[in-house]
Amino acid sequence: MKLTFIGGGTMAEALVRRLIKGGVVEPHQVKIVDTSDVRRELLQREYGVETFCDSTICVEGAEIVVLAVKPQDIEKVASQVGPLREEQVLLSILAGVKLDKLSGYFGHKAIIRAMPNTPAQVGQGMTVWTATAEVSQKRIEQARTVLAALGEELYVPDEKYVDMATALSGSGPAYVFLFVEALIDGAVNIGMPRAMAERLAVQTVLGSTEYLRESGKHPAELRNMVTSPGGTTAAALHELEKGSLRTLIAEAVSAAYAKTRIL
Repeated sequence: MKLTFIGGGTMAEALVRRLIKGGVVEPHQVKIVDTSDVRRELLQREYGVETFCDSTICVEGAEIVVLAVKPQDIEKVASQVGPLREEQVLLSILAGVKLDKLSGYFGHKAIIRAMPNTPAQVGQGMTVWTATAEVSQKRIEQARTVLAALGEELYVPDEKYVDMATALSGSGPAYVFLFVEALIDGAVNIGMPRAMAERLAVQTVLGSTEYLRESGKHPAELRNMVTSPGGTTAAALHELEKGSLRTLIAEAVSAAYAKTRIL
């Protein structure tokens, strides 16, 4: 499988690293276009891939062209990329840029739109993706293999679910990081050393989510198992519910989704 990355940023590098480390592709099958001399040198040195400052030539032999630039740069990039062949697929990981806009910019119909998230950096990502009708089954399977290198992947039949995923799994790590930060600050406030609080909070969240995944139980069931009548957990949950934590989280997801729809 031959891949060309337009943009060599953090997410593109994570994908390249996971693909090569996992043996999905060999370094000679990957080309990366980036305007930064420093980034090109780093990527070439770290992964043994070919790097370019211009995308005009290096997309010609690619089966999948991965678009990984900033959304505001898409028009400029599209003007530099030559016409894609019918059998080539454009795979975009740009947040908020919809299929019809991508098709208009690149004059191409075989497009995949994917929404990965930052845990992809350690192979624990969640990527939700969809494709236009013009993408062949062969390319669908290739794309699935590529995206699975980042962690979990979920194909959805309608683009609206990619927008919804942007609000949940895309922005979700920030919600989790804020919660962990609050846990740490709460422990420090009652006198625990910060380093100790950080270790306890991170492992508690990590262990809890893994337990939830492996148990197959509903989150409410596991929460009830931890909550003894009149106990410490019940007192803590009472405060969280009194502060409308559940409603605030739901409203945060709705706000992120609303923003995604107007981008």
